[in-house]
Amino acid sequence: MADTAAIEHRDSLFLSVEQLFEQGVLHSLQLQADAMEELAAGERERTARTERYPDLQVGLKGGFVGQPVVFRHGLTGAYRPDSPDWSQNYVVDFAQPLYQGGRIRYTIRKADLEKRLAVLRTSGDRAEVKLSLLDQYLQLFTLYREQEVLTRNIEESELRLRDIRRMKEEGLITNNDVLRSEMQLTNDRLSLRETQNSIELASQQLDILLGLEETLLLRPDSTLLYSRLEMENYESYIAEAYANDPTMRQLRMQTELAQNDVRLTRSASLPTLSLYASNTLARPIARTLEDLYNNNWNVGLQISVPLFALYKNRYKVRESRIAVSLRRNAEEQEMQRIRVRVRTAFLRHQEARQQVEALKLSVRQAQENYRIMQNRYLNQLAILTDLLDANSVRLNVELQLTAARTRVIYTYYQLQKACGRL
Repeated sequence: MADTAAIEHRDSLFLSVEQLFEQGVLHSLQLQADAMEELAAGERERTARTERYPDLQVGLKGGFVGQPVVFRHGLTGAYRPDSPDWSQNYVVDFAQPLYQGGRIRYTIRKADLEKRLAVLRTSGDRAEVKLSLLDQYLQLFTLYREQEVLTRNIEESELRLRDIRRMKEEGLITNNDVLRSEMQLTNDRLSLRETQNSIELASQQLDILLGLEETLLLRPDSTLLYSRLEMENYESYIAEAYANDPTMRQLRMQTELAQNDVRLTRSASLPTLSLYASNTLARPIARTLEDLYNNNWNVGLQISVPLFALYKNRYKVRESRIAVSLRRNAEEQEMQRIRVRVRTAFLRHQEARQQVEALKLSVRQAQENYRIMQNRYLNQLAILTDLLDANSVRLNVELQLTAARTRVIYTYYQLQKACGRL
């Protein structure tokens, strides 16, 4: 009992499900990585949009000019004219894409779809994180209930042992019953110590995941086990899952990406049109090598027709169309998996509810059976083995009831996750 008192005086923290989800999402390393992926996808989108902007280049070139040699007749009659020793060249080039066959537009759309896909991936991971945290959170319910039952059982065993020792002194029973009772009490105390250690370990795991002090003992909200959970019909869950399941939405987005890739690949076969302008200030004059500045500018349109794409690009287009078909096939497969997941969670939730109702009756029966066996033993109408068996049955049924209650909560949240609500 000293161990129980020590745990009671440890720093503890009451934690509701809402706080669990809030802290878990805030400190999840997986979700932090997803957030960085979203930021990277956002930067890629901004980069893609810059393709619409004009290209502007400014160049500066300077260097030493070697002595030119001019041949008057073929390779004979060479002479070395006067020339400057240094050259300078200042260039400003401007190019504005006017038409790229849709390449820029589809590149921007691809980047936008990838950004939205990153957001959906985060949403799916967030649901996984919440369900994983809830699983560990519900383990605490079972462990605390087990601690409570074992503590009560030890107290009753100590009282029973005193009665058995008294009956032994009166010569009503043999020393064998005393020894068996003492062994049972020792086993119960060891089980209690193991349960308390499990509570500490489960709390530490959650503390780490939630960014809390590792020594805190977490105490779950016990009212959650008795909260009323409203159920809807199966088909409404299926319809909502088709529309909101994160994986399903990701697959639809991937299909859009594949369709966009078809258009992007086809754009490589279309001509491109650009507006260009340039201004060059250079010294010396290139033809006469006079040591004077020469400035010239030009402006015009440039059109390019990629004829090679007529025989090279068609295979890429076919490949892109096949990829669209594959994405649609993946959507259909996921729809099948959704029906299985939702149906499984729906039936398991109903099953857990029915199990709770059945175990409530079993607990009452086990308690009554133990009371009867205890009275019979004290009146020498039953042996100790029967009493210990009745006590073991009562203990197991009470723990099964707690496990069934936590299963109701877990399957309910599984159903919420399958529908995209979590």
